[in-house]
Amino acid sequence: MKTLDYIALILVVIGAINWALIGFFRFDLVAVIFGDMTMISRIIYSLVGIAGLYSLSFFGRIRND
Repeated sequence: MKTLDYIALILVVIGAINWALIGFFRFDLVAVIFGDMTMISRIIYSLVGIAGLYSLSFFGRIRND
């Protein structure tokens, strides 16, 4: 489970960096690297979104500790 937590956290950080670049500079790093809404970029966006939803479970685990 700890490995999945680290993977989710890495994906959330990647998503946060990408959103910061979009917000500050109007630069979408995922679209530049993988193309604008190609299948690969859509998979990356989906994985980042799923990782964000999974990361919500961190709040429940923090409260239980």
